[in-house]
Amino acid sequence: MDGTETRQRRAEELGLRYALSIGKLPRVSEDGPLSVPESQRVSPKLLGTELSRETALSIGLQHWPVFMEVKDLLTLVPPLVGLKGNLEMTLASRLSTAANTGQIDDPREQHRVISSNLALVQVQATVVGFLAAMAALLLGALSRGELDFEKVELLCASSVITAFLAAFALGMLMVCIVIGARKLGVNPDNIATPIAASLGDLITLSILAFFSSFFYKHKALGPAPYHPRSCLPPPIFNSLGDSQSSYSRYLTPLVCIGLMALTPVWVLIAKKNPPIMKILKFGWFPIILAMMISSFGGLILNKTISKEQYKGMAIFTPIICGVGGNLVAIQTSRISTYLHMWSTPGVLPLWMKKFWPNPCSAFCTSEINSMSARVLLFLVIPGHLIFLYVIYLVEGHSVPNSKTFVVFYLLAGLIQVTILLYLAEVMARLTWHQALDPDNHCIPYLTGLGDLLGTGLLALCFLISWLLSEAELDGILELASGPP
Repeated sequence: MDGTETRQRRAEELGLRYALSIGKLPRVSEDGPLSVPESQRVSPKLLGTELSRETALSIGLQHWPVFMEVKDLLTLVPPLVGLKGNLEMTLASRLSTAANTGQIDDPREQHRVISSNLALVQVQATVVGFLAAMAALLLGALSRGELDFEKVELLCASSVITAFLAAFALGMLMVCIVIGARKLGVNPDNIATPIAASLGDLITLSILAFFSSFFYKHKALGPAPYHPRSCLPPPIFNSLGDSQSSYSRYLTPLVCIGLMALTPVWVLIAKKNPPIMKILKFGWFPIILAMMISSFGGLILNKTISKEQYKGMAIFTPIICGVGGNLVAIQTSRISTYLHMWSTPGVLPLWMKKFWPNPCSAFCTSEINSMSARVLLFLVIPGHLIFLYVIYLVEGHSVPNSKTFVVFYLLAGLIQVTILLYLAEVMARLTWHQALDPDNHCIPYLTGLGDLLGTGLLALCFLISWLLSEAELDGILELASGPP
């Protein structure tokens, strides 16, 4: 009898903890002072399953079984999505600077600049896509203590083709936007970079989900291995089955080899533009380091969203990372254009001589870059409130909706963007002093750091909100268990 009462009480506590985690208190009914509705109760046996489904649902890929089977794909998501900062947003910033300085007004020069920039992006996307898959495999092996060789081909093929196609699609879109903005007399810095960041997530995740699921399905079509000691007869395949099995076996390696084989073609096209060729030779370090930083953010995401206290984190991760990356990329692009128009590489303007400016001067002066930083900072709270409202309308049952969480979430977003905007000012001055283009050397670092900061601060928000709800729950349980 005592064991039964203990189990019933434990079930009620679990239901109450779940109710408080989503910001809803149980109703008081005739069954007792803390009766929990059946729909809000969580079975301990199904907790892992429900969290796994919620993980896939929160990323919007619940209909793709490959994300449930190949866990390293979750670690691969942030670096691939981060390519929009490493490649597409950098491309948009370079083209915007070229448009604002009149480099693409001549039709012949325009063709040379655009073709070389697109070729550069394709080379970078192919190489970084392959390295991102390797990083995801290594981080997954370090966390699990073993390396799954069966998933190597799937991850590499999915990552490389996703990076390649996303870079091509977004690159063509950026070219059209920059040329159109130039003809309409609009500053491309204010249009191209935000669009690249906004559409980058959707396009990249869609391509990754489709091709990883396609490769996974065809990988599963191959014959099962035959064991001599088995009592079953060896499998018999007809010619169609043999050809389909052979096709499935070599599909992923052929995709990787085919896309990598196109790299020399892109290099030949990029050689037409000497500044682009210089980036191709010496611009790899910022992109690869930014990819590694984003991979650590993906590892944090992979390790936290499977736990109860971080339920719903995957829904907010692309938002907080995307908002920070968008705003800091806009600011960096504007600072780079400003430096290209008013100075020469290696020489800073007199009013920007300090490498580490006072934070107040970076946000509170009448200088044009300080004014734009203030405007972008003021957009953080309203933007996140709009996203929060949309999330609660669509996925209100899967995310915490307590006022405490909202306050900490908004504070985390504000801290993230403040740090990134200040670092954008510092890094732009340092790179320009070294005669380096901030478009190529600042945006990758800042967007990668934005992913890591956003994921870390978001995990901290969920943890603090859960701890406070636990403390509130303990107080309610003490009152409920007291003498009548």
